[in-house]
Amino acid sequence: MAKKKKDDILNLDAVLFKCRDILRNARNSGSFFEKRDLMLTLVFLRFIGEKFEDGVRDLRAKLKAQGLDPDDPEIQKAFFEDPSFTDGTYNLPPEARWQTLLNIPAPQLNAALDTALERIEAMTPQLKGCFVKGTFTARALASADIKKVVDEVDKISHKKFGTEKDLIGRVYEYFLKEFAVNATKEEGEFYTPHDAVQLIAALIEPFDGTLYDPCCGSGGMFIQSAELVQKKQGDISRINIYGQEKEAATWRLAKMNLALRGLSNHLGTMSDSTFTNDQHRGLYFDYIMANPPFNLKGWWDDSLSHDPRWTDYGVPPASNANYAWILHILSHLRPLSGVAGFLLSNGALADPDARSIRQHLIESDKVEAILVLPRELFITTDISVTLWVLNENKRGGKYHGRNLRNRSGEILFVDLRAWRKNAVKGEQKKKVMLDSNQIARAAEIYHRWQEEGTDGRDYKWPELYRSVGKDEIERNGYSLIPSNYIEFVDHDLAIDYPEEMKQVQKRMKTLLAREKKSREMLVEAFEGIGYGIE
Repeated sequence: MAKKKKDDILNLDAVLFKCRDILRNARNSGSFFEKRDLMLTLVFLRFIGEKFEDGVRDLRAKLKAQGLDPDDPEIQKAFFEDPSFTDGTYNLPPEARWQTLLNIPAPQLNAALDTALERIEAMTPQLKGCFVKGTFTARALASADIKKVVDEVDKISHKKFGTEKDLIGRVYEYFLKEFAVNATKEEGEFYTPHDAVQLIAALIEPFDGTLYDPCCGSGGMFIQSAELVQKKQGDISRINIYGQEKEAATWRLAKMNLALRGLSNHLGTMSDSTFTNDQHRGLYFDYIMANPPFNLKGWWDDSLSHDPRWTDYGVPPASNANYAWILHILSHLRPLSGVAGFLLSNGALADPDARSIRQHLIESDKVEAILVLPRELFITTDISVTLWVLNENKRGGKYHGRNLRNRSGEILFVDLRAWRKNAVKGEQKKKVMLDSNQIARAAEIYHRWQEEGTDGRDYKWPELYRSVGKDEIERNGYSLIPSNYIEFVDHDLAIDYPEEMKQVQKRMKTLLAREKKSREMLVEAFEGIGYGIE
């Protein structure tokens, strides 16, 4: 087989770079956010069109296997004209199908794209509110420019880039990284890396029941968790998804992203702040997974002064939202059984302004594990990050087929900062990732600590993990910094100093002998020519 040339291998970043370049140079392409939303809407049309095409092909094959003629008008009516196919594929009207749009003359393309969105939304209640009216006609890109972008987006296919990943989320991440000089991290404009989501899911195992993300972004947590559930038991219908998102464009993207995967969801009736308008107030969830905006400022509102979420722990500092997120998450965990895994900046581990809240969390036994992660996991920020696990049941019992021991009064600390061997190639800045073996190893450390037969008083490994009791944490001022508890090995102590000194003395004797020999030879040489050396 002839070896493929490098140019023949399609690269996702290269395609997206071309789209970005076209939009940067096009007139009327709008702000960063408008460019991003236009691109993501096109990618959605591309993906839902591809899903439709795949569904038609698969359904035709199944019908033929059953001895039925897929071209028979009655068969067409019975199977192909339903609102959706049996696998959840949306049955798109002809004017909303990607292949139709590809063949629209360039001057009519903006109007045709908006018509496609209107038809999809009208036929699909789950997508209501996903699209901005006049997305393409309001921008009115030149016909040549919109045609170029559509042709580039046509190259982005799950068949080429893999079905196992959150591909629309990856496109979202790219545009944050490449466009976003003005997309602030404080507004939550970053995408959670695939490996970080996999790690959280591997720890808390959200296999059934209700799953909630209070700052769900583009929905990546849900999608990647659903993939894990499918791998474990194959039935994603056992998970009920709830979420909320403040940014309107990102909320619409999440609804599109989940619709593409056939995942039913409850993302609220609108985009809004989780703090000032909690759209799931009063609900409790079996699992919570989240990656809140790090060190979010400007979140505070005077209406929150007496919010019931702070009742048992105190009002969180207004300086940043880290502890507000913690208390919000805790308020939605199902009593006696709920478990949460979420990411926060390392500053939350010992924030002096939140010491009292942190003390209450520890004393009430809500914190189960703290895992500090390697730097540079995120593309859009290199901030150091910690994974927190809260658990409403540390008393033990059955959990997903495992027998858990009573872990009351203990917290597991894990330090993964040294796990940096997997550099991600092709990134402009340094980035690392956790591979599947590392994720499995971290989960094994956590699960083994939980299980019956483990002695928490002696569960430790130097420079990696250690189980710590509340008394020791109290003596450390209720700090949750793992390095305060995990044993650090002074590698110099491993040196055999007596033997090392023997070797040093031996080398010194050799050097002195060589010096003495050289001096004797020099004296002889000078005496031979009539000079003496003192």
